[in-house]
Amino acid sequence: MESKVCAKWIRMSPRKVRRVINEIRGKEVAEARTMLRFMPYTAARTVEKLLYSAVSNLVHAEKHAVSQSEADKFKVVEAFCDGGPTQERFQPRARGRAYPIMKRTSHITLKLSDI
Repeated sequence: MESKVCAKWIRMSPRKVRRVINEIRGKEVAEARTMLRFMPYTAARTVEKLLYSAVSNLVHAEKHAVSQSEADKFKVVEAFCDGGPTQERFQPRARGRAYPIMKRTSHITLKLSDI
């Protein structure tokens, strides 16, 4: 049994999200929750919400409902972050020039499984 969740167009750089996701890949849900709660990164809050959503999908599934204690034993099988569309803004500079500001977005995917 598995659960897959995606969060798209998160206003955060994929590079910042990947350093959080790389830490929880392959861990059990209970351990990943603890790690995310105590990480100092802003991306950890977003990934933590996504992990809670994946567990909730497992617990409240219509076909194969799993208890909360069983869901904590599932593992984060896949976790990756792809870059979304980049919003381009421009900062005015001296002598009529403009420097680009890249506002990057992310698509985060988590997959939990009992294997």
